[in-house]
Amino acid sequence: MEYVFWLAALASVFVCGGYWAELSPLFANRHLILTEIAWLALFALSLDLILGYAGIISLGHAAFFGLGSYVAALLAKHAIINEPVLALVVSGLAAAVLGFATSFLVLRGSDLARLMVTLGVALIMREVANQIPDITGGADGLQGVSIGPILGMFHFDIFGHVGYVYCLLVLFVLFVIARRIVYSPFGLSLRAVKGNALRSSLVGISVDGRLVAVYTLAAFYAGVAGALLAQTTAFASLDVFSFERSADLLLVLIIGGTGYLYGGPIGAVAFKLIQDSLATFDPQYWQYWIGLLLVFLVLFGRIYGALIAVIVFAVSHALRLSFFECALIMLVIGIGYGHIRSGLNVLDARIDRLIRRSRAARQGLLQRKA
Repeated sequence: MEYVFWLAALASVFVCGGYWAELSPLFANRHLILTEIAWLALFALSLDLILGYAGIISLGHAAFFGLGSYVAALLAKHAIINEPVLALVVSGLAAAVLGFATSFLVLRGSDLARLMVTLGVALIMREVANQIPDITGGADGLQGVSIGPILGMFHFDIFGHVGYVYCLLVLFVLFVIARRIVYSPFGLSLRAVKGNALRSSLVGISVDGRLVAVYTLAAFYAGVAGALLAQTTAFASLDVFSFERSADLLLVLIIGGTGYLYGGPIGAVAFKLIQDSLATFDPQYWQYWIGLLLVFLVLFGRIYGALIAVIVFAVSHALRLSFFECALIMLVIGIGYGHIRSGLNVLDARIDRLIRRSRAARQGLLQRKA
């Protein structure tokens, strides 16, 4: 599985250009969307570290992503650090500091309280960036950013070739580091904390210390992902702090799965390709189709849900059904599935009761004979 994923990523560097781009327009000028997939995969990986391995759910992970993006853009705009790799590390460290400072607030409450705290942090960061336009550009964003060459040799191009290779290498390095961490004793203790925090503390595991450490690490990864966005687009705006970005991140993990590191990258690939394809086929209602896919993924599971969503989309597109007709089809399928599943659950409960009564009667008969 690992070799296939990274070989496919490596092949995409060559397939989306040169001879293959001339052979088919499908492969032409795809490095820009591949670059988005790469930094989104790293962003999703950062959330998976706290959600899949520590059980911390967040609706404001964009706070660290946005801070990393603005720090990288400011460092480049004012020529403080011209080397993108060094600026990448500094941006990640800035996000890690914010993650460490807010981790104590996040760990104090339950899941619902954590959701509100993380969302509040992201909203505060967005408003702070909006209120200091002299530094951040305010609502207009940070423009006029000039990114220097990577290691003084590789200049960013408008087609995204260098940017994609750069993002892919950063993703690979940080993925390897994350893999070593989650399979280390520290990672195993995180899984124990997620399974039962009380028992973990009784056997000597520092629960709060582990959670603070992984939350800070996840913030670093998110900050690096945000810096990659700023460096490859030479722009930073308030959108990097938006709730929609955090919500999209959760959708990526729903598609790819949590608790194993490849869930984020796989979900990022699927999400971006689906988003790009649906925006091409149906520019007006493409968000509806993504919502439809999410509903079916939750109702029927990832594989079956995706297949049903694809079938509904294909039939609707072939028959040229309107938006409301498609919504009606989805509603009928959802209600029908709910009734069928409820009926099957009732039937299963009745069969289970009959089996228990039969076993009890048989045991009573054997006891009488004895």
